[in-house]
Amino acid sequence: MTPRPAPAHFDSLDAAVEFLLARIDGPLHLGAPLGLGKPHRLLNALYARMAPDPSRRLHLYTALSLDPPGAGKGLEARFLGPFLQRHFGDDFPRLAYVQALKRNALPAHVEVEEFYLQSGAMLNAPQAQQRYASLNYTHVARALADRGLNAIVQKVARSADGTQLSLSCNTDLTLDAVDALAARGLPRPLLIAEVDPELPWLGGTAAVDAAYFDAVVTPPGPYPKLFGLPRQPVSDADYAIGFHASTLVCDGGTLQIGIGALADALCHALALRHTDNAAYRHVLASLDPALVDPLHTDPRDLMPFAQGLYGCSEMLNEGFKRLVEVGVIKRKVVDDAALMQRIAYDNASDEDRAVLERDGEFLHGAFYLGSPEFYDWLRNLNDADRRGIGMKRVSEVNELYGGQESLERLQRRDARFFNSCMMATALGAAVSDGLDDGRVVSGVGGQYNFVAMAHALPDARSVLMLRASRDAHGHTNSNVVWNYGHTTIPRHLRDLYISEYGIADVRGRTDEDCIAAMAAIADARFQAGLIETAKRNGKLRQDFALPSDASSNTTERLRAALAPLRRDGVLPDYPLGSDFTPAEQRLAKALGWLKTNTATRGGKLGTVLRALGTGASDDREALARMQLTAPRGFGERLEARLLALGLRETAG
Repeated sequence: MTPRPAPAHFDSLDAAVEFLLARIDGPLHLGAPLGLGKPHRLLNALYARMAPDPSRRLHLYTALSLDPPGAGKGLEARFLGPFLQRHFGDDFPRLAYVQALKRNALPAHVEVEEFYLQSGAMLNAPQAQQRYASLNYTHVARALADRGLNAIVQKVARSADGTQLSLSCNTDLTLDAVDALAARGLPRPLLIAEVDPELPWLGGTAAVDAAYFDAVVTPPGPYPKLFGLPRQPVSDADYAIGFHASTLVCDGGTLQIGIGALADALCHALALRHTDNAAYRHVLASLDPALVDPLHTDPRDLMPFAQGLYGCSEMLNEGFKRLVEVGVIKRKVVDDAALMQRIAYDNASDEDRAVLERDGEFLHGAFYLGSPEFYDWLRNLNDADRRGIGMKRVSEVNELYGGQESLERLQRRDARFFNSCMMATALGAAVSDGLDDGRVVSGVGGQYNFVAMAHALPDARSVLMLRASRDAHGHTNSNVVWNYGHTTIPRHLRDLYISEYGIADVRGRTDEDCIAAMAAIADARFQAGLIETAKRNGKLRQDFALPSDASSNTTERLRAALAPLRRDGVLPDYPLGSDFTPAEQRLAKALGWLKTNTATRGGKLGTVLRALGTGASDDREALARMQLTAPRGFGERLEARLLALGLRETAG
C-alpha cells in the first residue's frame, strides 16, 4: 500500500474552508460526526462562507447537533441564565445551521439531513423534520455512500509528537463511511480534522496516523468547553425502574445502557449491589419483598460482581465511569476467538489468562458524551483503565454481522441491553423516537440494533424501560397504551419491559399473556381502561382480572416506600454527581414543583394565591442565587413569594 502524503496544516479556519472548497468541485456532500465530535467552529466558518452564496449547494449529513438550551423567562431565566453561562461558557460556538433550522430559515441551497435529533429540540422546526432520515445507526455508512459523500470534517485530539490523531469521542462512523465508499468504487472523501486540545486522548483503535486526514486545522485558542450534558435528578419512579432492572444483570455478563435518569438509576443500583449489598437488598425489599425472596429470585442474581461485567455500548457515559470506578465493569475480552472460546469453556491455560489480563479490554464504545466531570475522568485515566477502554466502529459494537460474529458471540455472553422508550403498547410494541403525527422527537439510533441482537444471541435480553405515566399540561397520561400511531420497535420483537411497578416478561408470549403482563406494570389509574379495551377487541377473556396487588401501582405507595431510603442517603437525588450547587439543587426541586402546579389556569391561580399568603423564604442562599434577596416591584415580589412556596413544599 502506498503511504499517504502528509496532511496540509492550517491554523486558520478560513484557510481550511478554502482548502475544502478548492479541492471539491460542484455540490459539497459533507459528513460530520454526531455529538461531541462535530467541529463547531469549522462548520460555522463553512456555513458563513456558503450560506450567502446560492451558486453552490451544501448538503450536510450528521446527527445530534448539540445546542445549549435557552434561558427562558421569569424564574426559569433567573435560574438557568447563570448556570448556562457557567456550564457552557460565554464562548461556546452555537452551530449557525441549527439556529437557522430553528427559525425555519435555512437557505434553499443548504440542506441539513440528520438521522438523530437532539431530543425534543426540533419538534417545531419543519426544515429539520422534513430532512430527517430514519435510519438504524448501523445503516448510516451505507446511506452516506448512497448520497455520494465527498468530504468529512471531524474534531480530533492530537498526540504529543503530532504524528497521530485520535478520533476519541467518535470512532462510530468515519472509518465505516470511508470503507463503504471504497466498497462502491467511489472516490475517497476529503477528510479534514480540527484539533481540539480539550478533547481527551484515547489510543488503540481510536488512533490513526495524521496522514489518514488530508488536512489538519488547529485554530487558535482560547478553546471553548466541550459540550457537557447537565446531569438530571433521579426520581422515585426512575429509581424503582433502575433497581428492578438491576436484578436482571448476570455476573460475568455484558452490559449496554442508554443515557438519562433511568440509566443513571440503573448504574447506581448496580454499583450499590456491588459495594453495599445489604443496602441494595433493602431497597429491593422496600419495592417488592418478592424481589429478595429465594422462592421467586435466585439469590445469586443479586450478589456482588465477582467476575464483573464487560461493557459494550454504542455510547459511553457517566454510568460507565461509575461502574469502572467501583469495579463492576472489569471482565476483559480480546479479539481472539480461540482464546475467548477456551475462556468460555473454562479450559484456558495460565498463558491464556495472562494474555487476557495484559491485552484485554473491559469497555467498548462507539462514541461518548457526558458531563465535564466525565471528560476530566477520561483525560486523567490511569494506565490500566486507559488500556481497558477501546473505542470501536459502530458496525462492531451495535451488531453481530460485521465479519467477526463468532468472536462477538463469545465476548457478549449473558448480554443485557437496556434502553428507554417513551411509551409501550399493551401488545408489546415500543414508541421511542417519534409522535403519531409523524414528528420526530429524537431518532431510532441504535435501539433497534440492540433489540434485534438480543434476539440473535441465545442468552441475551432486550430491556426497554419506561415510566408508567407522564404529566403534561396539567393532565396525567398513561405511557402503557392500547395502541399508538407510531412505533419504533415492533411487537414481534417484544422482550422485557420495566416500569416503576415491575417487570413484564413478554418474549414469545401470546397476545393475551402480553396484555396481562403489560397491564400489571401500568399505573393503577389506567389499568381498567386497558383491560376493558382488550376485552372489547376480543384480546382478553371477559372474566379476566388482574391480581389484587396490581391496584397498588400508585405514586403515593412508591413515594412512601422509598422515602426512608431518600432520607438516609441511599437514594440521592444525583447519584452520579451533579453540575448544580447545593442551592441550585434545592432551587431545581422548587421550580419543578412550581411548573407542575401551574400547568393549568386553575392551578396557576391557586398557586399564586397560596404564594401571596406565604412569608419570605429563610433559604437566603437560594434567594441570593436567584437575585431575589431584596425584590423590587410587584413582579419580583411575586416571584420571590412563588419561590418561597416552592422551596417550602419541596424541603426535606
